[in-house]
Amino acid sequence: MKFDYREALKKIPSKPGVYQYWDAAGELIYIGKAKNLKNRVSSYFNKDNYRINSKTRVLVSKIADITFTIVDTEIDAWLLENSLIKKHQPRYNVLLKDDKTYPWIVVKNEPFPRIYWTRRIIKDGSKYFGPYASISMMHTILDLIKEIYPLRTCNLPLNQPNIAAGKFKVCLEYQIGNCKGPCQAYQSEEDYNQSIDSIRDILNGKIGQVVRSLKSQLETASMDLNFELAHKLKRQYDLLEKYQSKSTIVNSSISDVDVFSIASDEKLAFVNYLKVMNGTVIQTQTLELKKRLDETDEDLLSIAISEFRTRFNSTSREIIVPFELELDDPALKFTVPKLGEKRKLLDLSQKNVSFFKRDKIDQYEKLNPEVRTERLLNQMMKDLRLNQLPRHIECFDNSNFQGKYPVSAIVVFKDAKPSKKDYRHFNVKTVEGPNDFATMEEAVYRRYKRMLDEETPLPQLVIIDGGKGQLSAAMKSLKLLGIEKQLTVIGIAKRLEELFYPGDQYPLYLDKKSETLRIIQQLRDEAHRFGITFHRLKRDKGTLVTELSNIPGIGKTSADKLLLHFKSVKKIREATKEEIRSVLNTKQTESLLSYFAGDKNKPGPDLI
Repeated sequence: MKFDYREALKKIPSKPGVYQYWDAAGELIYIGKAKNLKNRVSSYFNKDNYRINSKTRVLVSKIADITFTIVDTEIDAWLLENSLIKKHQPRYNVLLKDDKTYPWIVVKNEPFPRIYWTRRIIKDGSKYFGPYASISMMHTILDLIKEIYPLRTCNLPLNQPNIAAGKFKVCLEYQIGNCKGPCQAYQSEEDYNQSIDSIRDILNGKIGQVVRSLKSQLETASMDLNFELAHKLKRQYDLLEKYQSKSTIVNSSISDVDVFSIASDEKLAFVNYLKVMNGTVIQTQTLELKKRLDETDEDLLSIAISEFRTRFNSTSREIIVPFELELDDPALKFTVPKLGEKRKLLDLSQKNVSFFKRDKIDQYEKLNPEVRTERLLNQMMKDLRLNQLPRHIECFDNSNFQGKYPVSAIVVFKDAKPSKKDYRHFNVKTVEGPNDFATMEEAVYRRYKRMLDEETPLPQLVIIDGGKGQLSAAMKSLKLLGIEKQLTVIGIAKRLEELFYPGDQYPLYLDKKSETLRIIQQLRDEAHRFGITFHRLKRDKGTLVTELSNIPGIGKTSADKLLLHFKSVKKIREATKEEIRSVLNTKQTESLLSYFAGDKNKPGPDLI
């Protein structure tokens, strides 16, 4: 029986909530949230809706039932959606990766509280700080606490009756100075709890407050000439100052905020989270999300914010984000900063997420080179406004020396890599003098005339090394061949790395760090290298031929024969009469030997 979505839509109210799509087998395939359930669910079945893409159409075709849950506010829907997705992991929802159990630092609810890390939360009144995505950061904090505040590590029941009864004796930790011996009343509970209060402030990010307190105690100890205590307090003060200098990145007036940023591509998204307390980042983590449909950055960021705030038990009222979100809750303030300290925080988060994305993609592409190729080609197609992937790219360059020995070179990239077997040189035949435009016109015509004659597939992209003049010359040849609309042609001008399109008045500028520009530059540089190498070879050969043809009785044809046979003038000079006679006639041989004999007898520079 075909699913009648019209009947289902009649039952859905115009209230905030969470909707669930089920397939014919009764499997939950998608969960979503909405400020207005009726409007949101209706949009999936609206054929004219811009949100509907191929993936979403597949999802809609599988819907056999719709259920929903009404909540009071959009924020409630947001949180409920997150918990349901984590529980059921529907096929078409964003996949949240890296869902590990992170450790916490616990201040135990007991007399003379112990402090240690754990992955289990027990509801016994103990105070838990975290979770910590960075294990090393957690241990750094614990080591700092241990070094500044000697605390007990035993699990003895240290209540006052037991201590008064003398049931315990100090252990090695007391002997080496890691504990003050509360088990034998060497340390009072009041003194112990003062340390615990300072540790709570440190774990809450209120390091400045602890530093100020230590400084005050240090000054008092110095005035009282208690140098032993002053030395101990000074060491604690220095440790906290050092830790604070590494941790504080913004003004301490930013007391309690969550910061989020996102970086995404066609398949993946990465969201970074920073927890800031009193100007100090006390928690940070980056989450990877695998797209299932064509989710927007706004959708993905909303999902990640809900996940992070649930995971880290965040109660921050202010959330810093890179763009506006369609979330309306009077208890929360979403800030999109443009300047100032909050902007610096957002930039820091953005740097973290960009680095994480680049690192993850690099790791994956090293294992799957074909993935990198596809990504590069898709990026080039997008950046250069192409209508197909540029799997076959060709680049032209000209070289000459004051109009002499003009040559053209073409290099070929296939799947964004050099295809050296397809490189070609052209000896210019129809151009006299230094005419770069006419040289380009001839090279392009000859190249694609031959490809058409041989029925070879044309490239998707042609790059001309030069500005508008060289580009116009290339287009003239393509129009003459009738293929100007079958491939995309762009020119690149060296000075400012400007990209020109035929008939476009203004150039295109790509980001200097873009991979597309880097590949174009690589093509241009490779064409220049290949062309200049051939040009120098031809120029050197021409110079040698001119030198040999100056010998009486030897013309250009004979000089070419000599160079073809002996490869260089040096080898000709060293050749025997019989070897030369195998190439030239007797009269030419005598003339050549006489010329080189006279050359040897000429005085050197030191005799002139």
